[in-house]
Amino acid sequence: MVTGMTASTSPEQGTRAPAATGAALLVVLFGSFMDLLDATIVTVAAPAMARDLGAGDAQVQWTIAAYVLALGAGLITCGRLGDRYGRRRLFMIGLAGFMLTSALCALATGPEMLIGTRAAQGLTAGIMVPQVFGIIRASFAPGERAKAFGAYGAVQGLASVAGPLLGGLLVDGDVFGLGWRAIFWINVPVSVLALVVGARALPESRSPSTARLDVPGALLAASGILLLLLPIIQTQTWGWTWGSYALLAAGAVLMAVFLGHERRLTGEPVFDPALLRVRAFTVGLGASVLFFGGIGSFFLTLSVYLQNGTHRTAWETGLVILPYALGSIVTSGLGVALAARAGRALLISGSLTIAASQLVLWTVVRDGEDPGYPPLALALLLGGLGLGLAAPILVNVVLAGVPGRDAGAAGGVLSTVNQIGGAIGVAVLGTVFFSAATEPAAGAPGPDDYADALGTVLVISAVLYVVAALVMLALPRRRRDSSDGVPGSAV
Repeated sequence: MVTGMTASTSPEQGTRAPAATGAALLVVLFGSFMDLLDATIVTVAAPAMARDLGAGDAQVQWTIAAYVLALGAGLITCGRLGDRYGRRRLFMIGLAGFMLTSALCALATGPEMLIGTRAAQGLTAGIMVPQVFGIIRASFAPGERAKAFGAYGAVQGLASVAGPLLGGLLVDGDVFGLGWRAIFWINVPVSVLALVVGARALPESRSPSTARLDVPGALLAASGILLLLLPIIQTQTWGWTWGSYALLAAGAVLMAVFLGHERRLTGEPVFDPALLRVRAFTVGLGASVLFFGGIGSFFLTLSVYLQNGTHRTAWETGLVILPYALGSIVTSGLGVALAARAGRALLISGSLTIAASQLVLWTVVRDGEDPGYPPLALALLLGGLGLGLAAPILVNVVLAGVPGRDAGAAGGVLSTVNQIGGAIGVAVLGTVFFSAATEPAAGAPGPDDYADALGTVLVISAVLYVVAALVMLALPRRRRDSSDGVPGSAV
């Protein structure tokens, strides 16, 4: 927690005492922690959820993709709602909704209900998360915001560690006989505490702008993305039929209508098409999709391999994944410190390091035998070191070519693209994994089948990270130095 900070007065804020700003930071960090935790904790609990609810492979993918997709669809619009109606108000609404939808996830009686409640949970997180940056700006003076955002970065690393470990502990420990449902119930008391403290400590702030909200644009974008992803995720169940191609075509048409709507809009668009003329930004969007597309799918497929292929428990799975998170924490501080001088080089190095770790892991698992903890841990540690170099600074490097007046809107679009990239990765690589694992015509898949399936995903993922590194060569050499002291954030 950041202490000893005072805040200055600006058009969007009032003077805050150090204790008040510290409490406000603690509340928003709690909210961010729960969001990031829920994005990782489900991957470890997925096999237990599937067994209990009788969920198919595509439904398992949707429990992760639905949350990420709903979160990404709401980030920009909800951020602007906070600017207009009050960031504290929207944060508290989102936090209360997150608490309620977490309870509904825990009460799910079937895979369909769980997918629906996970989507609702993602929407409430989409209301809450965009307010974090505005609340920090309203609570801290410009020279002190870097420390506050540094604490935010540390929370990201902590959540990546805590997710797999806490998920494994709660599932295997069968706390109060709740099994996997405990991973959602735990959000309820934490949310209640954050709501109580937030009601007293969070400052209210809003933008003086009264620009019209682009609700039709937000709906068009979300609908188009959903139609594009649905047939990809359902490939294993539906196959490629005329209906699948029709959904893809409908999604493409909606996205074209969305871009046309944004070009004609006289108010404040969800996405300003003029930004596509900024080469670094356009390249950065492609690099982000490739980079983040592999992360969510990697942890999902690795968790299924470890539990179903090597018969590890959820807790043991969390321990195997732990070195990845620890490696990320080790290099993330180095990445932030060197970003101003070597931003692009760090991104490329991080991507290539992740690619190397995927290939090392492929050599470890390809023979179908359980490789044991040390080889797995070393390969995952290497991947975490690469992630820590690249992920914390990606946003600012990508925004280097964007004019200052558009940096806020461009950052919101980039954050949304990161979420969508994660959803696409889960959809595509998850489908590749489950299709390969269930390829045998007779009997349930065995350890060799899961090893082969994970090996296929690892090779594809390694290629994607190499391509991402090549794309990153077109980015600016150095990251953009934010005028308000806000460091880049990849999540």
